[in-house]
Amino acid sequence: MPDPARGPTARHASPQQTTARRTTLLTAAPCYLVAALEGLDLQAAGVAAPKLAPAMGLSSDQLGWFFSASTFGLMLGAAIGGRLSDRFGRKAVLVASVVVFGLLSLATAFSPNLEVLILTRFLTGVGLGGALPNLVALVVENAPPGRKNAAVGLLYAGLPTGGATASLISLLGRHDNWQEIFVVGGVAPLVAAPVLALLLPDSRQQADAKATEGALRPAGVAFTLLGEGRAARTLLLWLGFFLALLTFYLLLNWLPTLLIGRGLPRPDAALVQVAFNVMGALASIVTGRLMDRADLRTMTTATFLLAIGSLILLAVTPAHLTACLLSGAIVGAAMSATQALLYAVTPANYPTAIRGTGVGAAVAVGRLGSAAGPLLAGALLGVGRTPREVLTFMAPTMLLSALAIVLLAALMARAQRALQA
Repeated sequence: MPDPARGPTARHASPQQTTARRTTLLTAAPCYLVAALEGLDLQAAGVAAPKLAPAMGLSSDQLGWFFSASTFGLMLGAAIGGRLSDRFGRKAVLVASVVVFGLLSLATAFSPNLEVLILTRFLTGVGLGGALPNLVALVVENAPPGRKNAAVGLLYAGLPTGGATASLISLLGRHDNWQEIFVVGGVAPLVAAPVLALLLPDSRQQADAKATEGALRPAGVAFTLLGEGRAARTLLLWLGFFLALLTFYLLLNWLPTLLIGRGLPRPDAALVQVAFNVMGALASIVTGRLMDRADLRTMTTATFLLAIGSLILLAVTPAHLTACLLSGAIVGAAMSATQALLYAVTPANYPTAIRGTGVGAAVAVGRLGSAAGPLLAGALLGVGRTPREVLTFMAPTMLLSALAIVLLAALMARAQRALQA
């Protein structure tokens, strides 16, 4: 017998529930696809680097700038894209962003020198940045209550799925051709854009707010981020994002190069990158589902402790394929779980009318960290640090990120209690 407390069963779902499920599915599936395309493009630089560096004669420092160019652009794009979506709508800004990063990824493949390469990667990042906060806002605002974290976890799983695809393209492609990954990363978004324009639903919550309040008029940026008691939560969120993404994107961009530097053959390093991403996708889905059921502080503590331990494990793992596959899979799962947690927590700190701005600002600050990470690795290697030392250095940064998000969880719980009082 169905439990009356749980409402109608799927067989007897109301028309409103059926419509809500259809909207959730039509939102989640295309947004997962776009996230996978983002993941492919974001990791294209790391996958291409072992072929690109000798082909263009790049030093470690120059390679660091190549890695970081798109993340500097992503920082700008996230801030602008999130703000524009509060005024003009999530879907319109998302589709425009997908077109931009598709065109500029294609342009990257035909860059004749380092200067043009860095410029095209920067502009690709602007498009990527404009898409990401709108993906998060769309799935949260179209998901039913009690499923929002699971929806974000599924969305975030698209990023490592795309990363794994990038590694597979590298394994299957020609050994000396670094351009092909950027061609695929450019054509696929341009094919997807008209599909999104036709099939993707816009935000239900944002439409309801517009119908109630009239034209969308988001508050000023400072008030959005720091007003109404949000200052401490915003600053803790930014600190957690900055440090976690610094570590995560250092790994995304440098992991194959670091493993090769420790003596692992290039094809084996690419397989480790695939394991890193596949386990990351699975962990993102599991993390989102658990967050809808578990206490946030407990989830945060467990997830970040696992991430710190996995970094230490990867640093001491010998350069053998089986051992590196295992440690790479564990660190990929742990690090992706922290990212899924951060992206799931962020929208809950901002109301619908200003959510794009709030999420976009957090993503932008996080991308500042993701730009700093590859540069930091390049600088450390440039002064003679070993790959093992670079990996070990990341554990304290994740500890500080964990402390910030645990404090944020405590403040969110206190704010929730105050609303219920």
